[in-house]
Amino acid sequence: MADLKYYDVILAPVITEKSMNAMSEKKYTFYVHTDATKVQVKDAVEKMFEGTKVASVNTMNLEGKNRRRGYVTGKTAKKKKAIVQLTEDSADIEIFAGL
Repeated sequence: MADLKYYDVILAPVITEKSMNAMSEKKYTFYVHTDATKVQVKDAVEKMFEGTKVASVNTMNLEGKNRRRGYVTGKTAKKKKAIVQLTEDSADIEIFAGL
């Protein structure tokens, strides 16, 4: 298992229609490092975004897709996605404010 710091865990926010609708329930979706655990994701969100308190974290592993370019076949990279549920008294995450 890799020695991950909190700033290495969260890679990017997921910007889709479904994830934007879930923000009304204080659920935020992120792509995270493939070796990150739920505890590491919780710590990273609480340290990176001031005033947030995480209630729960759900993670899912996304396998790479098969791709072909001419005769050569291959796979895209694996990803891991985390849905973070914040508590009711928690502050909102600011990176999603302008979207």
